[in-house]
Amino acid sequence: MSHPLTRVLTLLELLQSNAGLTGTELADRLDTDVRTVRRYVALLRDLGIPVEAERGRHGGYRLARGYRMPPLVLTNDEALAVVLGLLAAERLGMGTTVLAGAGARAKIERVLPQALREPLAAMRETLSFTANAVSAQAPGSGVLLALAQASRGRTTVGIKYLSWRQAQTERDIDPYGVVFHTGRWYLVGHDRLRDDLRTFRIDRIASVTPRPQTFAAPDGFDPVAHLTATLAQGPYRWQVEVTIHGPLDEIARRLPSTAITLTDQPTGVLLQARAERLDGMAHLLASLEWPFTIHGPDELRQALRDLAGQLAAAAERQPGALPR
Repeated sequence: MSHPLTRVLTLLELLQSNAGLTGTELADRLDTDVRTVRRYVALLRDLGIPVEAERGRHGGYRLARGYRMPPLVLTNDEALAVVLGLLAAERLGMGTTVLAGAGARAKIERVLPQALREPLAAMRETLSFTANAVSAQAPGSGVLLALAQASRGRTTVGIKYLSWRQAQTERDIDPYGVVFHTGRWYLVGHDRLRDDLRTFRIDRIASVTPRPQTFAAPDGFDPVAHLTATLAQGPYRWQVEVTIHGPLDEIARRLPSTAITLTDQPTGVLLQARAERLDGMAHLLASLEWPFTIHGPDELRQALRDLAGQLAAAAERQPGALPR
């Protein structure tokens, strides 16, 4: 038989994760009787924990709405999942603020037992990432949560937005979805001022005000696909078109889907992309194992020749010789 205190703590965990369990259901899970459950509930109330009881056929026990339980009870796997999530969010630029993530991590580690705190601290201090850390302007948590709620509820919102030209505008938006992409948060939705589908950086949204109007998103609309297609059409210097003579599925796995468009054709796979610099595109093409044909721009051919010259020089360089 488990100690009564253990059962009381288990009851508290059950109430935190399962609202509305009846006395009989709680008794079954605690391997006791309904009378003892009532005694445990009374003990929790004596400790200042607001346990509510609803009578009737569908009644049961629950914690008062909005109550937050100070002690944190996590298994080793749950604690590891939370800490890794916070570290990854900080690394990827996904958090609202660095201080919020660090504060949450500190609170979790402070209430964990020493036997679990030390291994998690070691994980935090030794964990490495293959991806570079992202430094981006974090959105306000209130703005982010308000947009997510409006998107789920299909309600229009008014926003104050600062454009990349530093122009302040106010407009009403039907938010179709919130997307996190390469270190930034974006809102995709219908701009009622422009009567068009638009994308907004959430860190540039100063405030969100609910509107009484509701909307219906287009059937099958994919906010992620729209965002990546929009970003791929940004103001880049070069328009690149290359036919890669290889299988579409394997080529697609080797290339970044957010920056290029691939089209299967009888002669091969047509790659279309926009690029600010051609040396990066030359490196990308050289990394593929399939032959390719350049349609444009001609400057890409010279970028490949320059890369070939660098590789040839590296192949001939002798130990101890300095690169020129």
